[in-house]
Formats: sequence, structure tokens, C-alpha cells
Amino acid sequence: MDALLLLCVLLVALPNVAVVESRKAPVLDYFEYSAMSCRAYSASLEEFGGVGDGTTLNTGAFQAAIDHLSQYASSGGSQLYVPPGRWLTGSFNLTSHFTLFLHKDAVILGSQDENDWPVIDPLPSYGRGRDTQGGRFSSLIFGTNLTDVIITGNNGTLDGQGDLWWQKFHKGELNYTRPYLIEIMYSDNVQISNLTLVNSPSWNVHPVYSSNVVVQGVTILAPVTSPNTDGINPDSCTNTRIEDCYIVSGDDCVAVKSGWDEYGIAYGMPTKQLVIRRLTCISPFSAVIALGSEMSGGIQDVRAEDIVAINSESGVRIKTAVGRGGYVKDIYVRRMTMKTMKWAFWMTGNYGSHADDKYDPNALPVIQNINYRDMVAENVTMAARLEGISGDPFTGICISNVTIQMAKKAKKVQWTCTDIDGISSDVTPAPCNLLPEQGEEKIGGCTFPEESLPIEDIQVQTCTYSRNL
Repeated sequence: MDALLLLCVLLVALPNVAVVESRKAPVLDYFEYSAMSCRAYSASLEEFGGVGDGTTLNTGAFQAAIDHLSQYASSGGSQLYVPPGRWLTGSFNLTSHFTLFLHKDAVILGSQDENDWPVIDPLPSYGRGRDTQGGRFSSLIFGTNLTDVIITGNNGTLDGQGDLWWQKFHKGELNYTRPYLIEIMYSDNVQISNLTLVNSPSWNVHPVYSSNVVVQGVTILAPVTSPNTDGINPDSCTNTRIEDCYIVSGDDCVAVKSGWDEYGIAYGMPTKQLVIRRLTCISPFSAVIALGSEMSGGIQDVRAEDIVAINSESGVRIKTAVGRGGYVKDIYVRRMTMKTMKWAFWMTGNYGSHADDKYDPNALPVIQNINYRDMVAENVTMAARLEGISGDPFTGICISNVTIQMAKKAKKVQWTCTDIDGISSDVTPAPCNLLPEQGEEKIGGCTFPEESLPIEDIQVQTCTYSRNL
């Protein structure tokens, strides 16, 4: 396991960085990195009074730097370099046509003083905070209504110092919902890449109400018992690409969302055109890829491939309930390898967990055209648990060319299926009767789209940094 972890981390592509350092004061004159957009103007956090000693609060320095650099948004954009050091800060806001770049030895530390985290309104598609009624703490790195924003580095670190927040959650001492590490709202052309995120108070990466989002080469680490430390949660987003990420999480590694009950239905913004590839996940108590449970705005056209799941509760899970409304449809997953799993596949139609008691009991979700193919799994306790909703079955399920090796202490019943409809082809062990075998000649029956999505065509270029302010 340690060897695999090391290998996965080493496989994350790092930018080409030329750094001249001394023991007293690292000096960085020039470096190159890959990004969707390059910038004309540059500055270092130290030029705005930043002190990287781990104890000095740098919220003011971050915000002063970003506010100053925002003047260049219309004349080539700007980039802020975070040099080696431990940079304690509360929440700060980004600007458009802007890059935040972290040196490999830079650590941005989340403050443990709640006063350093502004309280903002709940998301309109949720109606309330996830932890509490009412507002929520702003994320460590936050941005709203932005165009062309990049958060990257050569594997620099964001450390949310989440233990204090986890304890408050368990003790019921939170007045507002915990902050995330990165949240970008109502934005277009977003890149989050080549970073390490650790110990988030709650979710790690949350693009919401946004489009053209790339999350690439990100390592996310949280204790597997930490509450709600989801890895990457695209939420009411269009045209998103998640790739080459390694995640160890206390919750779902990737959770696809689009709003909660009547609030998500009213807001009506789906997550669609999502690509997930080359993801490695460890999540003993949750899913590698989850669709829902907050899916009331709809989820459509999700394409996941080349996924490695290790010691996780389920490989792919659909979570929904009466009152959610919305839909999960046109889901395609292929080339997934699973090792030590409770379930390979899990669909839940009775997830519950409502925003409030005002949800519509007649709002039934539509789950259809779910395709899983070309997968292997070993040491699995139960092949699948597929539970639709009485009177609202999950339809169009297709599973083909899947081999599941059961654990020595596996469940006697390897598949449970209720209120579902679909087909299977060349699946071991044999699925339930609601997924009738079609024969090996139909092994390619579970489709995977051949045409690419627009987000797959977005290219990076070689950018440079040199101090010029």
C-alpha cells in the first residue's frame, strides 16, 4: 500500500520550476509552469507584508496583494507567487484573470480562529448550510463571479488544520457550516492543479454554478474518519474535467451534486458534461464516485474512466430519495479497478437527509441509462446493492465485462436488487434476475460515448513568472 501511495504521488505531473534558494532566504527569480492562461504581471506575497513563520496572520497581505493585482485584469492579467514558508491566513477572495501559484515548500495554513472566516449566505440551491441552518463560513480560498482564475503550484500545500472544526462538528458546537478549502462560485474558466490539500474542515474542492473547470494533478489527504471531508465536489457545473488526482478521504472522493430537495429543484441548474479520469481513491467509509445525494437540479452525461479504488466502501454509488426530484442519467463508467471493497456498485433510493420538512413527497427522481463496463474487483464483500424506489424504478442499467472476486468472508447473497431494470453481459458473479444476462455477444452493449466533450479540448500552455512589480 505504501509503495502504491508513493507511486501515485510521483505520477502527479509537476511544473518545470527553476528555483535558486539559500538557507536564509529562498530567492526565486524566474520559473515556468503549465496553465490555461498566462499572465503579464507578477508579484510575491512578501512584497505585501506577508510573513511565512506559521504564526503571523497573513489574511491582510493576501487580500492586499490580490486587490492590487486586480487592476491588471484587463491588461494581461496577474499572478501572485507564494514563496516557501508557512502562511497562516483566514479566508481570502480571488479576482479575475488571476493566478495564485504556490512554491513546493509553501504551506497556506487555515486559521483556527472563527473570526478570520467571514460568514456568507447559504447556497440558493441548498436553502441552508450542510452542517447547520443559516449561513456558512467562507472557504479558505474563495471566489465568485470570476473569469479565468487559476490556483496552481509545484505541489504546494493548503492545510485547513481541520481537527478543531471536526471536534466542533462532533460536539454540536458549530454555529455555521464549516468552511471548505477551495470554493469557486458563478465563474468560468477555472483551473485548480498541482497542489496538495490536507486536513480540510469539510469539503476540499467545491466548484459551484460554474463552467469550464479543470481539476488536475491534485493530491487530497484527510484522516479516513474525518467528517464530510469530500475530495472534489462539482456542483451545478457544466463542462468539468477531473483528472490525475489522488484522494484519501473521510467521505466520497468525488461527489457530483446539483442542489438539495425543493431548493435544488427551484434553482434548476444541473451538473452535466463531466469527465473523471485517472483517479485513485481510498475511502473506507464512502464512495469513490458518488452521484448525489444532493442531485435535485439534475446530473447528466458523466464519463469516468481509468479509476483505481482501494479499500473503499463502494466504487460507484448513486444516492437519492423521495423528495429529491431531479435526475441522474447518461452515466458512463469504464476501466475501473477495485481492491478491497464493501460493494462494487451501490444505488440508494432511500438516502433521506432532507434540507427541511418542506420537501415535496411527490418529487421523485429519475435514474436512467447507467452504464458500467470493463471492470475488475477483488476482495469484495458484496458485489452490488441496487435499491430503487417503489413505483419509481431505476431503469436502463447496463453492466458488462465485469469480474468481481469475492472476499473470503463475503456475503452469501452477492447481489440484492429491488425496483430496478436493466441488462448484464459477461458479469461474474452472476447478477440478480432484474439484470438478465444477454450473452457474450452483447458484451459491448453498455455504451461509452466516442465523441469528446468541449472540456477535453482545453489545452495548457507554458507560462512564466518573473517579478516585475
